[in-house]
Amino acid sequence: MTDRPTARETVAAVADDSTFTELPHPARESGPDGPLSWQGYDAARARAAERTGERESVVCGTARVEGTPAVLLSFEFGFLGGSLGERTGDRLEAAYTYAREHRLPVVPLIATGGSRMQEGMLALTQLQRVARQSALTREAGLPQLAVLRDPTTGGGWATLGAGADVVLALPGAQVGFAGSRVRPPDADPAAYTAEAQVAAGTADAVVEPRDLRRTLARWLRLLTSTSTEPAPPPPSLGTTDLPATGWDAVRRARDPRRPRAERYLDTYFTHRLPISGDRCGGTDPDGMLCGFGEHEGRTVAYAAQTGTATRPAGYRTAARLIRLADRLGIPVLTLVDTPGAANDAEAERQGAGAAIADVFGAVAAARTPVTTLLIGEGGSGGALALAAPGNTWATPDSYFSVIAPEAAAAILKRPPEEVAATADQLRIRPQDLAQLGLIRHAPRDNREYRP
Repeated sequence: MTDRPTARETVAAVADDSTFTELPHPARESGPDGPLSWQGYDAARARAAERTGERESVVCGTARVEGTPAVLLSFEFGFLGGSLGERTGDRLEAAYTYAREHRLPVVPLIATGGSRMQEGMLALTQLQRVARQSALTREAGLPQLAVLRDPTTGGGWATLGAGADVVLALPGAQVGFAGSRVRPPDADPAAYTAEAQVAAGTADAVVEPRDLRRTLARWLRLLTSTSTEPAPPPPSLGTTDLPATGWDAVRRARDPRRPRAERYLDTYFTHRLPISGDRCGGTDPDGMLCGFGEHEGRTVAYAAQTGTATRPAGYRTAARLIRLADRLGIPVLTLVDTPGAANDAEAERQGAGAAIADVFGAVAAARTPVTTLLIGEGGSGGALALAAPGNTWATPDSYFSVIAPEAAAAILKRPPEEVAATADQLRIRPQDLAQLGLIRHAPRDNREYRP
């Protein structure tokens, strides 16, 4: 990026007019040239202040973003590269404390090269200080939404950026733990970009500058809306009559014309915003859709399988979504639709079992209500992991099975011609599942979709 707005220009780009109020911060006294007596440090700070009009590398204050109040932490890269020193830490700590006291979300608008060399290890330990404030804010149930500007590197990325609940990035921004001056000489620069971080699952989306205020405002509204009521299950969008046999249920669920997750989500939500990535280097955009949306005036989180074999990154993203919703007090809707978890060698290398266990654990530990709708195939534990015990529903064109009927017949050493009979014996139809007490209802029409 060649155009680098200042800290206050960035605030003006996202905040409603005349709503930004800078927060007070403690005054720190230090000897000549800072805590390390680094020769020329005072002169460098004075030049930075004259050039930028700021006294430090971050500007902290409160503002409204399309009406939603928040605490903004806007970095000034022109002040010593937006680096973090002790006084930066003072300002950030004061701002986080204010956010918790006044129950406000925190929005870091990051542009930093990392820790300040002239303060040595004292500067580096500000990362621990920031991490502590972020953790306290997380424990308080307040959302943190980071915006990655150019550049976002070093400890600022590793704490304020990557540690946020939702991470948005401006196009072309340099983003990475290693700054441009400390990378290996043969490092691919394309790996240190906003786009690369989204592809790697460590950031959620790239947002054009013209859309930043609107997108940030939508996120703030969604993540600050809490509810203790379970999300109602969506109405069935497919066939309304129940399958006659187990194999009929399987054929219906596998029908390519059957409504899939995208259609259910589009029908259910007035608008929705996705999160992306497992924060471990992976994404599963073809297998798992996760995010937050507005349904009948309130926020509902969603994790939806798309009918394909779900990969480990998809499960880890779903677990991340469920834990975030739980912490913020937002109900969760899961849509189950998978023939099963991906079982290829690469999935095993990526930790398929641990990823599925992560989802089981997230659902089991959730204090916020979780609602599940089975909309197609329910293949084994890879599907069950997303299902809410006691609050799972099913459409007429779905089935749930301990394993696919073909695999069950193979395990039982039955010939292929006995697959259909095996499907009947497994009792996998929606009405069978209801009779067994595994789902709340096997509805025939939309009127019956009420808990």
